[in-house]
Amino acid sequence: MHTIRNAQPHEFPEIGKLMIHVYSQLEGFPKEHEQPNYYKMLANVGEFTNKPDTELLVAVSDNGTLAGAVVYFGDMQHYGSGGTATQEKNAAGFRLLAVSNAARGQGVGKLLTNTCIGKAKEKHLGQLIIHTTNAMQTAWKMYESLGFKRSIDLDFMQGELPVFGFRLML
Repeated sequence: MHTIRNAQPHEFPEIGKLMIHVYSQLEGFPKEHEQPNYYKMLANVGEFTNKPDTELLVAVSDNGTLAGAVVYFGDMQHYGSGGTATQEKNAAGFRLLAVSNAARGQGVGKLLTNTCIGKAKEKHLGQLIIHTTNAMQTAWKMYESLGFKRSIDLDFMQGELPVFGFRLML
């Protein structure tokens, strides 16, 4: 059983390490030496909480272990990706979903995603926007199973890495 809540500032470094570990292990995803600024952003993921309507959500197991995290953006202008996503109106988004190796297959990613969907619905927003890559096939399949649809207009290149946009109409 996992609880979703806002991360506490003292947890930010641990969450950053979790994200670096998860993303650096993805086959076909750029390594730290290839995209050092991206990994610096992961290490400092807590800084996103300084932006308005932005939350760092964590999934915590009953024994207090950090199982996963995601950054939720209630206002797309703070989303910080490439492409056109930051210009989307009446929309929320989330980025940087990561689940620890130990918690894989326990529904943590789905729980974090559904929490973000609920937050967007609470604000009566029309859509939820996300991005993923070919290296993130498990997440990609989960997003599609929850009703997210590919949105080519949101695609962009992160260096040499194609990044694919998705929308969930609410």
